[in-house]
Amino acid sequence: MRAYRIKNDPHGKSYFEQGSLPEGFDLNAERFFLKTAIEEYQKIQHPAPRYQYVVTLKGRLEFTTSDGKSFIIEPGIILIAEDTIGEGHSWKILDGDQWHRIYIVPNPNADDGFIIDKN
Repeated sequence: MRAYRIKNDPHGKSYFEQGSLPEGFDLNAERFFLKTAIEEYQKIQHPAPRYQYVVTLKGRLEFTTSDGKSFIIEPGIILIAEDTIGEGHSWKILDGDQWHRIYIVPNPNADDGFIIDKN
């Protein structure tokens, strides 16, 4: 399954990697929760509030990392947000005004399963 992972460089700038999660990947998670509301802090550039996976159920968004590069998230693409410090990222909804999503909070030492694309 396609995935993007947002990380921090040593200077607190965020960047992303494109890759995938393997079929049958078993994530060791602490909890998950559902969201449709958009919080005020999410409307501006921000770091992820915690290490988390984001599964989009409805919506199409453009994410931009602090290095100025962008990628598109839509249903069927997983986001792994590891940019919990520094400048963070921003996003905007491209189609409509709704974003329905599941947040999955992994155990801190869990394998993230991410396989980076070799381009």
